Amino acid sequence: MEQATFAAGCFWGVEAAFRQIPGVQDTSVGYTGGNTPNPTYQEVCTGRTGHAEAVQVTFDPGQVSYRQLLDVFWQCHDPTQLNRQGPDTGTQYRSAIFFHTPQQESAAQASKIQQESSGRYHKPIVTEIVPASTYHYAEEYHQQYLEKRGQSRCH
Repeated sequence: MEQATFAAGCFWGVEAAFRQIPGVQDTSVGYTGGNTPNPTYQEVCTGRTGHAEAVQVTFDPGQVSYRQLLDVFWQCHDPTQLNRQGPDTGTQYRSAIFFHTPQQESAAQASKIQQESSGRYHKPIVTEIVPASTYHYAEEYHQQYLEKRGQSRCH
């Protein structure tokens, strides 16, 4: 099993998108990329912790490739929106790929270049590609939030 970590706005919808992919063994929502130890949702929402709402994906690379996960990442949000997704604003909603290995970094960089040259976007992609850092598991009520409520997506 391998791990991948993505931030693409509100983590509820992003988690739901990844949970549907065959080969994804587990997902969780949490906070990463910041500087506050053990942040709470309320702290992250202030924008002062530096954390992004993120989804950590545990996947079987024999069933789904990291590249396929990157494709889901690009499809489930607008990577041209700086520090926001739709009505959600703040640095905690930024677009970011947190790589765990040099191979993930290379794949993420190549994927971003491909997206930029695709003609799909009319504005620059602002997605960060940065090393994975400490991942803080979000409060239990956030885990599989939409699934628990019989919903498949946000907004």
